[in-house]
Amino acid sequence: MGAQAIPLGVDAGERTMPATVAAVRRIRRFDLITGEVGFPNVDNVARACFDRIMSTERDSTTETSNQHLDEPHRSGLAQRLNWLRAGVLGANDGIVSVAAIVVGVAGATTASGPILTAGVAGLVGGSLSMALGEYVSVSSQRDSEHALIEKERRELAEMPDEELAELAGLYEQTGLSPETARQVAIELTEKDALRAHLSTELNIDPDDVVSPWHATFASALAFLLGGVLPLLAIALPPASWRLPVTFVSVLVALAVTGAIGAHIGESGKRVAAIRVVVGGAAALAATFGIGRLLGMSGLV
Repeated sequence: MGAQAIPLGVDAGERTMPATVAAVRRIRRFDLITGEVGFPNVDNVARACFDRIMSTERDSTTETSNQHLDEPHRSGLAQRLNWLRAGVLGANDGIVSVAAIVVGVAGATTASGPILTAGVAGLVGGSLSMALGEYVSVSSQRDSEHALIEKERRELAEMPDEELAELAGLYEQTGLSPETARQVAIELTEKDALRAHLSTELNIDPDDVVSPWHATFASALAFLLGGVLPLLAIALPPASWRLPVTFVSVLVALAVTGAIGAHIGESGKRVAAIRVVVGGAAALAATFGIGRLLGMSGLV
């Protein structure tokens, strides 16, 4: 078999792999070629191919590949998903929480004052609560990531040989031969040992640690924007139309936010929208029923 007939390109399986794993497979393919055909300089070609692939992956934070443009890549992905998640959840919580409050109060009384007072209080208190919760939660995640990064840096300084063996073992667990796994570990360690260990062992990108402030502001703003809708829906129409308008506007808004969340996560929009709408409708029905019972009992 001539050299021109040997497939050295990317096969179909490699298109779905991370660049590092795909590169390792190519090195193994070169090794097989060396054993069967006897090319004298294939090891150098393999290393050059691997170096180029790793360089491309490292530069992906500033340059997007022309292939698979619709796929999420690592550069800034954690930050974007962080504030998108907080924004969508904040909007949903704002819509449901404020709507449940005003509908519950409306079930007990038709007076505008108590309804608006409860709605505004729920809007402000809910947004602050969401912001604080996101800040505490994401700060804890960030602190954990920083602690793991420092721990890995310390281990690399104190026991580099053990860390190299650990990295090689992790690559061997993916199906590589011990020789190829160790060679890959050596190559990655020489280029950036800390990044290699963080990526392989902990799935952490040191340049993309989540920020609590992004989630805090996104969650608070989204809650405010979401909560304003049921507040206006209950306040603007005549008394006889308050509840129907509020129910319809809230359920439509929940369907939209559910579809947006599904779009971000690349999942089924219809199922997500139905799930959110059913949950919101149940919350509104429950609070309205409780408010009506309290109003009829004369306790409020």
